[in-house]
Amino acid sequence: MRRLLLAGLVALTVLPAAAFAATAAPASAAAPPDLETIMASPDWIGHPVEAPYWSVDGRSLYYALKHDGDSVRDLYRVSAAGGAATKLAPAAMAQAEGPAVYDRGHAHAAFILHGDVFLVDLASGRRVQVTRSPQPESSPQFSADGRTLQFRDGNDWYGYDLASGVAAPAAILKFADDPQAQRPDALERQQLETFSTLREIKADRDAHRAQQQALDAADASRAPRPFWLGDKVKAIDTELSPDGRWMLVVTEPAHHDDGKAPDVIHYVTDSGYTEVQKARDYVGRNDPAPQSLLLLDLSAHKVWPLATDNLPGIRDDPLKTIRAQTVAALQKAGHDDEAKALKAPAVRPVTIAGDGSGGGIAWSDDGNQAAVQLRAIDNKDRWIASVDFAKHALVPQDRLHDDAWINWSFNDFGWLKDGRTLWYLSEASGWSRLYAKPLDGKAKALTDNTRYEVSQPTLSPDGHWFYLLANKVAPYSYDVYRVPSSGGSLTRITQYEGVDGYTLSPDGSQLAVLHSAPYLLSQLAVQDAAGGAPRELTDTMKSVFTARHWIQPRFVEVPSSHGAGVVYAKYYGPAGETDAAASRPAVLFVHGAGYLQDVSRQATYYVHEQLFNNLLVQQGYVVLDMDYRGSAGYGRDWRDAIYRNMGHPELEDLLDGKAWLVKHHGVDPKRVGIYGGSYGGFMTEMALLRAPGQFAAGAALRPPADWATYNHEYTSNILNDPQLDPEAYKASSPIEYAANLQDPLLIEHGLIDDNVMASDSIRLYQRFVELHKQNFWISLYPLERHDFKHADDWYDEYRRIDELFDTCVKRRGE
Repeated sequence: MRRLLLAGLVALTVLPAAAFAATAAPASAAAPPDLETIMASPDWIGHPVEAPYWSVDGRSLYYALKHDGDSVRDLYRVSAAGGAATKLAPAAMAQAEGPAVYDRGHAHAAFILHGDVFLVDLASGRRVQVTRSPQPESSPQFSADGRTLQFRDGNDWYGYDLASGVAAPAAILKFADDPQAQRPDALERQQLETFSTLREIKADRDAHRAQQQALDAADASRAPRPFWLGDKVKAIDTELSPDGRWMLVVTEPAHHDDGKAPDVIHYVTDSGYTEVQKARDYVGRNDPAPQSLLLLDLSAHKVWPLATDNLPGIRDDPLKTIRAQTVAALQKAGHDDEAKALKAPAVRPVTIAGDGSGGGIAWSDDGNQAAVQLRAIDNKDRWIASVDFAKHALVPQDRLHDDAWINWSFNDFGWLKDGRTLWYLSEASGWSRLYAKPLDGKAKALTDNTRYEVSQPTLSPDGHWFYLLANKVAPYSYDVYRVPSSGGSLTRITQYEGVDGYTLSPDGSQLAVLHSAPYLLSQLAVQDAAGGAPRELTDTMKSVFTARHWIQPRFVEVPSSHGAGVVYAKYYGPAGETDAAASRPAVLFVHGAGYLQDVSRQATYYVHEQLFNNLLVQQGYVVLDMDYRGSAGYGRDWRDAIYRNMGHPELEDLLDGKAWLVKHHGVDPKRVGIYGGSYGGFMTEMALLRAPGQFAAGAALRPPADWATYNHEYTSNILNDPQLDPEAYKASSPIEYAANLQDPLLIEHGLIDDNVMASDSIRLYQRFVELHKQNFWISLYPLERHDFKHADDWYDEYRRIDELFDTCVKRRGE
């Protein structure tokens, strides 16, 4: 996934995948939590159920569960009717199944297991292994007529004929010039004119080629002729139509310059020598490669480029005003070459391949229609277009424009069962809604326009229903709903308020639901797809954890003093507390990723931090965890509020949270600390540097201190390119405010962080040194990347934070 979102802090319910080395045995259930227990390997808590999927017959479910002590996952199988789950031994794995796809007549199923393709006859149960190869196959799908099983190996597609058992390439793509199609130059023509023997040799060669082409065209049992696509491009994605007639090929320039990448230096290594690793490039140092689309007719053996210059708005310059201001400033400063480099393109470049940020290709079930989703590289537009196969052209169907940036979420799209109607998610109304649009008609919203978001849409096998995830009850409450595919009332199916995901059974009659809660990792249940009581299938929590008393967060609404309405937050405080005046210390925890929702009834990504918040309450603090502006779950305007101004609206919200604690929970305004990691570390630095005196101390973990050195995919969405919009970077980067430091600041960073580079923190530290600042510290961890993995480092990190708060917040003034 190219979009890193500040170190993968997008997972709401899954603990870090890699193992933690346990350094301390958990204390007894009766004892209060201590720091060493909290920061030990989370194996003592339990493990979330991961990646559930239905068996081919729909009677059982498979899921993965992590080992204690390492990152290995075991595969389990459990009956959908209930009962004990079985961990599959290596021998049993040979008879396991993967997530299945089915033909239109539901006569056959196919799945991928250990990278190979398997076929199952549903009537007899007969199972056939289609491939056995060292490279992994993927994307199985059945042809529209059910006679062929299609699958891919990288960007190469194959078809397995069910009747004959023969597998053959659907197309052979060659990214070079056809050596037989090159026209002779002047010298070659002269040679042929001069020497009759050369003419005879050429005539013989041409005869063989003509015969080969005739045989290829007449004999379907032969391998197809290659498509020679030239050496100027390379394939990024290929998609084969279910009828086997067409292939869409996404390309980009073969020699695109990815820009200079910074180095990550490993000081503690197996070899004992310092080692160097290349990381990702900086934002604006080279934009993503523009992508193009080719249409291949596999029957006629022809290729057509699909132009994008007819997309509505593709010739506009949404950055015109900013561009003019920056160009004028550069010209005034005498930087004419830099000014010329900022000239707007006549046609804006796009990306097509789906990568989690919008894009991709979807075929109708019968293969007669294809839809392509495209995204402008400047992040301001998303288009959905159908393909006119007769005219070899894209036909625009929907344009989504955002003056800030198009979300990398809510880009799902596909076809209804009629093969003529598109469905898609869109934030056009300000909130993610589900739409349907006939190719020759107007779009219709299938979900209403109240203030909630829908995601993960799934069309039922019979095509009558859409199932989806929605936070309709409250922004922090997620359940599965369904709506008729023709539109109508949204019906709530689950009642958990903390659904993480779901999957429909093969016949569409049941839902497998992953659900969680603040101290409950994702668990698996099954219920009727129309609603009703669920059957709980798993309990993977450990009693040493569940026997403890943990503080349940209170979901509160903090009034905004800046016109933002209310800011939702989780409040951690002692049981039975009153609103009586007091002089409590407090801490604000700031979640990472920016666009992430931590105020929800689901399990939190921040398991260590949630338990640390319990420890803080035990020590006399109260804690507030806010979904500041820019967070997920609250619609487009909440997300867009930080455009070109990162760290400003969020700080306003955090200061409102502090004021709310002072007013309602007896907090001493001079004894409030703040901490967070990644984007939360960035906000900690912005809080201390842009609002000096408001916080008694702050701990910034792995923080971006200068957005000009972060990655392109995330940063350019929000701040544009630094060459084009330098003022946005200046306004949004903590290093620009270093002179304001007056409150104690602890910075902690993994030295081999290849997401937010440790150089961010080291450069800021150097600025403090040069500015003769006091009360700042840095702690570096030689074996940690962005997402800490090792219990010793977790413990040391939070021991320092605990001591900082004890000295500078709790005991301030003593």
